[in-house]
Amino acid sequence: MWNKAIELSSKSHPGPIVHISDNPMDEGKLLIGFESGTVVLWDLKSKKADYRYTHDEAIHSVAWHHEGKQFICSHSDGTLTVWNVKSPTKPFQTITPHGKQLKDGKKPEPCKPILKVEYKTTRAGEPFIILSGGLSYDTVGRRPCLTVMHGKSTAVLEMDYSIVDFLTLCETPYPNDFQEPYAVVVLLEKDLVLIDLAQNGYPIFENPYPLTIHESPVTCCEYFAECPVDLIPALYSVGARQKRQGYSKKEWPISGGNWGLITQSYPEIIITGHADGSIKFWDASAITLQVLYKLKTAKVFEKSRNKDDRPNTDIVDEDPYAIQIISWCPESRMLCIAGVSAHVIIYRFSKQEVTTEVIPMLEVRLLYEINDVESPDGEQVPPLPTPGTGSNPQSVVPQSHPSTSSSSSDGLRDNVPCLKVKNSPLKQSPGYQIELVIQLVWVSGEPPQQITSLAVNSAYGLVVFGNCSGIAMVDYLQKTVLLNLGTIELYGSNDPYRREPRSPRKTRQPSGGLCDINEGTMVPEDRCKSPTSGSGSPNNSDDDQKMNNFIEKVKTKSRKFSKMVANDIAKMSRKLSLPTELKPDLDVKDNSFSRSRSSSVTSIDKESREAISALHFCETFTRKADTSPSPCLWVGTTLGTVLVIVLNLPPGGEQRLLQPVIVSPSGTILRLKGAILRMAFLDTTGSLVPPAHEPWREHNVPEDKDEKDKSKKRRPVSVSPSSSQEISENQYAVICSEKQAKVISLPSQNCIYKQNITETSFVLRGDIVSLSNSICLACFCANGHIMTFSLPSLRPLLDVYYLPLTNMRIARTFCFTNNGQALYLVSPTEIQRLTYSQETCENLQEMLGELFTPVETPEAPNRGFFKGLFGGGAQSLDREELFGESASGKASRSLAQHIPGPGGIEGVKGAASGVVGELARARLALDERGQKLGELEEKTAAMLYSADSFSKHAHEMMLKYKDKKWYQF
Repeated sequence: MWNKAIELSSKSHPGPIVHISDNPMDEGKLLIGFESGTVVLWDLKSKKADYRYTHDEAIHSVAWHHEGKQFICSHSDGTLTVWNVKSPTKPFQTITPHGKQLKDGKKPEPCKPILKVEYKTTRAGEPFIILSGGLSYDTVGRRPCLTVMHGKSTAVLEMDYSIVDFLTLCETPYPNDFQEPYAVVVLLEKDLVLIDLAQNGYPIFENPYPLTIHESPVTCCEYFAECPVDLIPALYSVGARQKRQGYSKKEWPISGGNWGLITQSYPEIIITGHADGSIKFWDASAITLQVLYKLKTAKVFEKSRNKDDRPNTDIVDEDPYAIQIISWCPESRMLCIAGVSAHVIIYRFSKQEVTTEVIPMLEVRLLYEINDVESPDGEQVPPLPTPGTGSNPQSVVPQSHPSTSSSSSDGLRDNVPCLKVKNSPLKQSPGYQIELVIQLVWVSGEPPQQITSLAVNSAYGLVVFGNCSGIAMVDYLQKTVLLNLGTIELYGSNDPYRREPRSPRKTRQPSGGLCDINEGTMVPEDRCKSPTSGSGSPNNSDDDQKMNNFIEKVKTKSRKFSKMVANDIAKMSRKLSLPTELKPDLDVKDNSFSRSRSSSVTSIDKESREAISALHFCETFTRKADTSPSPCLWVGTTLGTVLVIVLNLPPGGEQRLLQPVIVSPSGTILRLKGAILRMAFLDTTGSLVPPAHEPWREHNVPEDKDEKDKSKKRRPVSVSPSSSQEISENQYAVICSEKQAKVISLPSQNCIYKQNITETSFVLRGDIVSLSNSICLACFCANGHIMTFSLPSLRPLLDVYYLPLTNMRIARTFCFTNNGQALYLVSPTEIQRLTYSQETCENLQEMLGELFTPVETPEAPNRGFFKGLFGGGAQSLDREELFGESASGKASRSLAQHIPGPGGIEGVKGAASGVVGELARARLALDERGQKLGELEEKTAAMLYSADSFSKHAHEMMLKYKDKKWYQF
């Protein structure tokens, strides 16, 4: 009890026990440290305190010197006290590592508490004193530090995160020998750092493990299996150049455990998008996870230095560079990302470093309006602000900065992007380099809506994206906008909801001029005046004034209403990737974004906000009368509609950069129940037809003449098995929505297979993947079920309950890939991989590694003859004899008692019976006897060796002092 450990005269409680350890040289001596500042050296044999050490400051940790004659304590005032074991009255030495030494012999100023200290010795030099904390109070804002004191030198090592704990790695595991420290393991809140103590400057070891996957919160992720074999080495080579210099030259010192057998031969890559705008590529082959390359997308934008100079966006309050969608082509290495501030960036992979003088940029004005439409009930429904420029292909000159930024006379933002692109030269390291930046701009005080779908195709040189306002297609080779349409304009005259885009004459006039539809440029106001302006009777001036006042009031109310609706749309657009059942139950008056498929149009509000939810480039049949496939884009919406856009591409080579790409709707419309999630195409053999792609080549190196000729003749690569078949053969379109899946024959457009995936829930993620040399549709539902269907027949193959949708993170990050693999973020800091493949399950145990591996115990330090003769050296203690029932009596009933399990001898006796039981008992008895004989033999040999050694040393001493007199000693 605590009152026996401290002085009997002291009646105050010493506080919690913060340290307990035995003397390195004597296991019978126990050092107990109390928080109040009292340290007690307790003798386990005599059951009393040998010494008591008292200090005024609270204790946080204690560490022994390896000889067991000294120990060191760390205190709450930032001091270290070194105590001799046999001098309990005052400390042998007091050290303040970070305290300022004052004049006149005064005590140093108090510092922050030293939370932990370790005391490690070396044979050839001064001991190491390693501690965490203890900084001066005037170091406000300084990062957490680890201090290494060696002789007269003191090194302060700053850490990126708070220190949780640290441990010193030594050459010997025995505490009673010289420690010879060579490294310090520091566990931080979000990282693990190893410091090399053997090199000058104490560099850190390069960490081979990705412990900072959540360095910035993960906002989206994609999973790719069966990537090109040269992709991982290419990413690793450019990622290796990003690593900071100054690492230790030694290898990672922790070598325990063994890797499992890798049965998978295909490479896998995980791409994570983060809240700070960074993108990380990970090697996820087999069961390993290794970071390959990191891309910072935010460096293309100007950073706001103060709150007043914050970005012109009301879409997000924080993290304006967060990644929302990632579109990647592994074959061509083209990367396209969509950010939360309605921006799209296209990247091209290069192994050469370049400096971009002017960052190519496009600004897209994507906002449309519709006319007043009567509902089936005959009620007049007021118009809602949805899109506002033209539908013709338009060319926009690349800009180095937002030159079109302007504001209307009443202060409304117009033609202003949410982020400002840098107008200074940008140095781009090897890796992914900017090809084009696309930004949606504000329109008449309304912010651009967040992007809900994205696709890029390297063979066509096109990128397309959509939101709840419409769709835009950009030719990133010519840096032009090809398509800028509202969703309702994609239908043409086939709109089932009878929505009509507002005519240009009815378009709300922004301040400074009208928008010319055909050219996409601003027309001055003096060119837009009415022919009758300036004429009229002066008697009508009062009426005109009243009318103008009335119009201003209407405009003010309209702007307020538009602002409210825009905010609602912005809130809803963040949830577009999730079905209605995940969102709050809102009625029509609350601007709900319902996706229920009803035969009657109950609200034009609901139908007018049809968002683009899926995009897919392909080469297939666009119309029923087509006899050959052609490049096209399939567009899926949140109302379950699939529309087809035809792409007329110019020839390759130089002509591709000179002639325009012609984009036109095909008139093909397909309908499903629920929002469209995924589209893919199969040939007549049931094999997947991937989109055409361009093989990767280095663009920053001048081409030879032969290479130029080859590039002119180069055609987009399509690895479709159907490319070698006859043109008359069909294809199959596979379309998956929130509720059902359909397989449609092309070009006839007949639905040949249909599967209602779920009636009571909805699909969160659907992917068409390859598994066991076949193609299947994999779905993850909100009710936690993972379902797979064969293609093209859509027969159910698997329906297993796996995980309920407990948070939005799972819905946002869940994705399937080939060979029965899937992943999601199970928490903000962990990626969970899973498999629904029987082959992988059978090999899983072999793939798992071993955490512990057997090693030989190092030889114990030599005790030495004189230490053994005169009682020095380490002394062992039989704690079973000390604390057993024979010495201490029976334990209290409240204490736990060890009861041997059925695996021991008693269990064998009870389970065995007959001759088998007798044989088992005989074998166990022989084993025990053999063990005891072996132990006896070892003890006998040790005693014999000790006796021989003693006899030898005694004979040497006798010979040495044989002829000496007493006065010669």
